[in-house]
Amino acid sequence: MNTTNNTPERLLRLPQVMEIVPLGKSTIWKMVAEQRFPAPLKISRRCTVWKRSSVMAWLEELDKKEGAA
Repeated sequence: MNTTNNTPERLLRLPQVMEIVPLGKSTIWKMVAEQRFPAPLKISRRCTVWKRSSVMAWLEELDKKEGAA
């Protein structure tokens, strides 16, 4: 739970992640395996999700690296 404003953490399924991040499914999974993208949470045998805050933080970090280059 997000403690700063008492709203629950938003969880994203892979199609929702792909709407935010312009990468394909295979690329996302490859980057997860290489630890270059946030690891998902396995909430059940057939359900994997990402924390929205983790995905957004990854994008912000990517943006900072681009700005520094």
